[in-house]
Amino acid sequence: MASITENELKSMTQEERVKALGMTSEQLTGRSMFMEFDPGETERFEYPWAPQVDFNKRTELDTADMTSTEVNSEIRDLMSKGYGTIVLKNPRGKHSLAVGILSKLNLIIEGSTGYFGVGLIDGPNVRVNGRVGWSCGENMMSGTVLIEKNAGSTFGAAIRGGDLVCKGSVGSRTGIDMKGGTIIVGGDTGALSGFMMQRGRMIVCGNAGKNLGDSMYDGTIYIGGEIKSYGVDAVEAELTQLDKDWLYRKLKQYGLLPSKGVDHFTKVVAGKQLWNYDNLEPTEKKLIL
Repeated sequence: MASITENELKSMTQEERVKALGMTSEQLTGRSMFMEFDPGETERFEYPWAPQVDFNKRTELDTADMTSTEVNSEIRDLMSKGYGTIVLKNPRGKHSLAVGILSKLNLIIEGSTGYFGVGLIDGPNVRVNGRVGWSCGENMMSGTVLIEKNAGSTFGAAIRGGDLVCKGSVGSRTGIDMKGGTIIVGGDTGALSGFMMQRGRMIVCGNAGKNLGDSMYDGTIYIGGEIKSYGVDAVEAELTQLDKDWLYRKLKQYGLLPSKGVDHFTKVVAGKQLWNYDNLEPTEKKLIL
C-alpha cells in the first residue's frame, strides 16, 4: 500500500479512507463460520493410543501432598489401568491440575483449583465442586466441564468444543478467542467477554460487563441480564424461536433454567464491519466462507 499523508486522508470520504487503509465495511452475506453438529450422532473418534476405561471402575486420590505434575501423571497411570471414574481429594488450589486429558474419563475434583485447570482436554467429563482460577478450560476441544462455584478471568479462552459450565459468576475476558463449543455462566461475567470470538455460543444468565463481544468475528452470545456496554462491532440480533428452544434445552440440562424462562435473553452477534476480507489471500477466504 502506497504511503498516504494525513492531509490526503482528511480530504477523502469515509469509504475512500476505508479502502485506502486496506479495510472494508462490506457486509458479508456468505455462510456463517458456525457449524452445527448432529446431537444424535453416536460415532466418536478416539486417539489410537487412548486407554480403554470402565466408568464403573472408580478410585479416589488424595492430592494434598502431591505436586500438580505428580497428580497429572497419576491420573494417566490410573487411566492406563482401566479406571474410568477418578475422584481427586484435597486439591488445595493447585495450578494446572488435570490438564491434557485426551480421552474419555469421569473426573471429580473435591475442592477448588488454581490457574489453568483442566485445559487442553479432549473428551473427559469433569466436575469441580469448588472454585477455579484464571483460564479454566483453556483450549478445551471436547467433553464437559462443570464448575459448581465461581471462576476467574479468561474462562474458556480459545475453547474449540464441548460444554464449559460455571454455575456461579466469572471474571473478565470470558471466551476470549473462542473458536467453538459452548460456554454457560449461571451468574455474571466481567468486561470484554467474547473478545475476538470466532465461533461457538456463550450463555450468561446474569449481567455482562462493559465491551461485550468486542471485535468478535462470528459466534453468538446470549445475555439474560443487563449489558453494561457493547464492544466494537457487537450488535443486538433477533432472538428467534430456534434460539429460545436451544437455550431452554441447554440451560435445563445443567439445572440453570431461569424461573421466568428464556424469552428475556438478549442475542448478540458480530456486525461484521471489521472483517478485512478484501485483503485476504485466496486460501484465507476459503477458511471464512
